Amino acid sequence: MSHNKIREDKTCLNCRHVVELKFCPNCGQENSDSRKTFHHLFIHFFEDLTHYENAFWKTIRNLLFKPSTLTKEYLSGKRLSYLAPVRLYIFISFITFLLIAMFPSKVKGDIDKSEKALSKELAKNTQGLSKKDEDKYFHLKSMKEIDSIQKYGKESSKLNATSYWLYEKAVHVTENNTKREIIEKFVESFFHNLPKILFIIMPFFAFFLWLFHNKKRWYYFDHGIFTLHYFSFLLLIFLIMFIIDRLIGLLGENNPLTFISSITTFIGTIWMFYYFYPAHHRFYGESRIVSFVKSVMLFIINSLFILFLLTFYVLYTFINLH
Repeated sequence: MSHNKIREDKTCLNCRHVVELKFCPNCGQENSDSRKTFHHLFIHFFEDLTHYENAFWKTIRNLLFKPSTLTKEYLSGKRLSYLAPVRLYIFISFITFLLIAMFPSKVKGDIDKSEKALSKELAKNTQGLSKKDEDKYFHLKSMKEIDSIQKYGKESSKLNATSYWLYEKAVHVTENNTKREIIEKFVESFFHNLPKILFIIMPFFAFFLWLFHNKKRWYYFDHGIFTLHYFSFLLLIFLIMFIIDRLIGLLGENNPLTFISSITTFIGTIWMFYYFYPAHHRFYGESRIVSFVKSVMLFIINSLFILFLLTFYVLYTFINLH
């Protein structure tokens, strides 16, 4: 409970409405002194944190272990006991990508491993090639060579406008960056912009749900809330696996607890794939068979759409490397 000192002036500082009691009847702001001591700020912060924490842990528990419960509770009007869907998603998203930015060392280590594996594979695939063939295999033609072909070469050897533009971008990237720099910049750009990709995917995910269900019974808004909770769940599972992996990774690659990370990743991945079916079945109230068929169809449709977006985004990321 707040212990703020009430102002003698009965005019609300926010909307200038007359305040007869403790809170403004017009805007809801507390009519207390706006200048606080540090002690008061600390106490106020603790009170807000305690209140937030109660709703937070209840929300997280239901999100992880009771598929669709949060969505049904929210749409039924029970909203004060849980975090709002948008607030929940933004909070989990912020924490997830903040930690990824703070602990990128594993990503860089994976780059080293991938680079070595790629080099080994390329070396195996190019055995028996001459030096001239290797240069042709690994290096792009310069733009001077391409322009010469475009001007004097055979029609079958010339590039169309789109291919020429893409080739020009690829040459620019490879000429100004080493292989390692390209990989590092790509990974950095990918994780930096991933939240944008998720925001693009979510409305389409809700749209596909809308297409598969009764338009009179379910509004697009209902599917949107379901989508927010589902994507919050996916991010939360990923966050848990990420934290466990990083904490165990601090003990070294060969420490005896690495199996815990592997088990957590396995269980988390299985739960991520399975979760949509019970969530869909419980929320939409259809038979198990109908719900299963729709879940599989929606999974395939959304997977293809996400694959299309990611392919487009990978291309976009590559051509915008500097």
